[in-house]
Amino acid sequence: MRIPLSWLREYVDLPATETGRDLQEKLVATGLEVETVEQLGAGLKGPLVVGQVLTIEELEGFKKPIRFCTVDVGQANGTGEPQEIVCGARNFAVGDKVVVVLPGAVLPGDFAIAARKTYGKTSHGMICSGDELGMGDDGSGGIIVLPPEHEVGTDAIELLQLVDEVLDIAVTANRGDCLSLRGVAREAAIAYGLPLRDPALIDVPAPNAQGYPVKVSEPAGCDRFTARTVTGLNPEARSPIWLRRRLQKAGMRPISLAVDITNYVMLELGQPLHAYDRSLVQGAIGVRRAEQGEKITTLDGAKRVLDAEDLVITDDRGPIGIAGVMGGANTEIADHEADAGTTDVVIEAAHFDPVSIARTARRHKLSSEASKRFERGVDPQAASAAAQRTVDLLVLLAGGTAEPGVTEVIAPSGPHTITLPADHPDKVAGVTYGRETVVRRLQQVGCDVYGQDNLTVTVPSWRPDLVEPNDLAEEVIRLEGYENLPSTLPRPPAGRGLTERQRLHRRAGRALAGAGYVEALNYPFISDETLGKLGIEQDDPRRTTVKLVNPLSDEEPALRTTLLPGLLEALRRNDGRGSHDLALFETGLVFRPTGEEAQAVRLPVDRRPTDEEIAGLDAALPRQPRHAAVVLTGAREQAGWWGDGRPADWADAVEAARTIAREAGVELIVRGDQHAPWHPGRCAALFALVDGAETLVGHAGELHPRVIKALHLPERSCAMEVDLDLVERAGTGALQAPRISTFPVATQDVALVVDASVPAADVEKALREGAGELLESLRLFDVFTGEQLGEGRKSLAYALRFRATDRTLTVDEASAARDAAVALAAERTGAVLRGA
Repeated sequence: MRIPLSWLREYVDLPATETGRDLQEKLVATGLEVETVEQLGAGLKGPLVVGQVLTIEELEGFKKPIRFCTVDVGQANGTGEPQEIVCGARNFAVGDKVVVVLPGAVLPGDFAIAARKTYGKTSHGMICSGDELGMGDDGSGGIIVLPPEHEVGTDAIELLQLVDEVLDIAVTANRGDCLSLRGVAREAAIAYGLPLRDPALIDVPAPNAQGYPVKVSEPAGCDRFTARTVTGLNPEARSPIWLRRRLQKAGMRPISLAVDITNYVMLELGQPLHAYDRSLVQGAIGVRRAEQGEKITTLDGAKRVLDAEDLVITDDRGPIGIAGVMGGANTEIADHEADAGTTDVVIEAAHFDPVSIARTARRHKLSSEASKRFERGVDPQAASAAAQRTVDLLVLLAGGTAEPGVTEVIAPSGPHTITLPADHPDKVAGVTYGRETVVRRLQQVGCDVYGQDNLTVTVPSWRPDLVEPNDLAEEVIRLEGYENLPSTLPRPPAGRGLTERQRLHRRAGRALAGAGYVEALNYPFISDETLGKLGIEQDDPRRTTVKLVNPLSDEEPALRTTLLPGLLEALRRNDGRGSHDLALFETGLVFRPTGEEAQAVRLPVDRRPTDEEIAGLDAALPRQPRHAAVVLTGAREQAGWWGDGRPADWADAVEAARTIAREAGVELIVRGDQHAPWHPGRCAALFALVDGAETLVGHAGELHPRVIKALHLPERSCAMEVDLDLVERAGTGALQAPRISTFPVATQDVALVVDASVPAADVEKALREGAGELLESLRLFDVFTGEQLGEGRKSLAYALRFRATDRTLTVDEASAARDAAVALAAERTGAVLRGA
């Protein structure tokens, strides 16, 4: 909302020394967002005067029409002689009054005016357009042509009100009252502690039966409709300069006198109005819902198909306007340039339901100045005053006659009343204001306040946003000054912070990032089609999903049961954009319904839910474990001058799982498995000891070729996914720093031959238990198969490191520990020493 300071001063006697910047500071302190203060006429310097065109000579031989004019500027040029000026505009004629800038003047933009030779003539100044003076679009399309009553030589700077300040206010959705001079003036009056001259406080005649007939069939959508009629308008009457300039400063283009007056009153009082050409309205004016498929041509020339929810203004022919949004072209006011200008008008000032207007404006993608105000809330009590103000201006400026008939259709409604404890603002702000301050501030806003400890507050009609005690508390707080609220840092109770679960999640993410993985955050939505492409069978628990009632995309209506779809899509997208060596990870919740969840109930909104109701909601939620997953493709180690690189493979996916498990102090048990979407021969099941029992916590390996083809992924892509909650349960609590022995290590290698079906994890487990406490680490460094071992046999070579914390081990001690390990492995897995 653009607020000219000169216009605002009509309603509030601001100190003469107050500038727009000063007012901006005051209004911002009360909660209004004043974005800019525009200095109109900055740098403008005269002489700039009214002139009258005496002669026009058309200059020939140039690419565009050029005119050599003589203009009478009175004594403004110091000689009284006609001023010779070259001009290219063609919208003026001999005898017209124009605006002339003389040599020595400076126009906005630091444009100095001097006599100069052009087109073979010397031009002593300029005949000005609105754009050259910084006035904006005045609808003329060229030179400013003034009404004939202005005297030659009159100062045009003052006449055109070229020097002013305009505040540009970003009005929030709840402050529709500030989309008017009246509303902003009230805020300025409160800020300065000055009285307000309310432009809506004018004498309005009582409604009678002689007014224009109006029938409101939809009182829920239109609870007030005022109609007034003015006849005998002069169709040649034009908007005076003061009216046109105020509209321009407020950001609106002058159109015609009747339309300009309705726009002026809307800006002044905040009440949108509409003027109908009475000769084009057939029968009574009605307000109803549109019939589905009805059509109307609006003032912008667009043909629109109406919806059954649209509120429309009608006459005997059908719709003549979309209520609160835009009028129809079939009753448009004809301007003074038309063959037959409008002489009789019907003025509409109505109040419409904000929600209905907002929906209609969005449905038709038609945002107008009227709809912006109606959807934010318009003062219903201002309708009759706005209609009267419009009638008065039409009579004054267009020579019309106001008919005595006054139509007012009103749906009865009472004022909104709120009960407020007098100390409620104190409790909200943490500041002691006291009852007197609370009452005074609410009365400044326009409220009627009664009571002592408990206040009964009647909200003013222009503030529909005040609906509950907290709204009134906010009014007191903002007017007393947000800057006066104390700043108190919160003091968290001792012992709070991240839980062990949260710490593990963060450590897992940091560990993966340190291992070269990049975190990818994906939407938690999937589709059954994607799960099918992953090769997941219908009876798999991951196929049981939670469907959303209002999904962001109909293609992905379900909550994810696995992190892999989102990660694999990120992998495919980045690979398609040229990044072929990728290692991505994500940690997040998955949603695993069991089918035993209770039916969620709709909670009331008029009170706080009970603990039982909240517990019922929790019972309706699916199980939501936190998972971690990685995907890899391309080179895991780059080739270079330092040597050959290597591609990512299933072992890297398994190692990523081990990296996460180590953050919880967990040693994973790895076994071969067949599990979608992994390759059946390159899939590892990951186990951990949870509550003393081996528990499956995830899978890792290379993806199945069919999955890679279905999802358009790079060949040999790998993936891993683990349940972080299970990994946490398998942990032993806070990690303990290892004790580093200062004694030397004893290394023993063993190669054991076992059946090919025996998992290496079983052999490793047996070796670890058999070696006892002296074993520091165990590592599988070679797997061999060949004819010399026999069919169905394999050799597993392990490096065993032994160390004691209190002494140097002897060869016999290390050998005994090794032999014990081999013996237990032979007992449990049938392993034999290779070469034995």
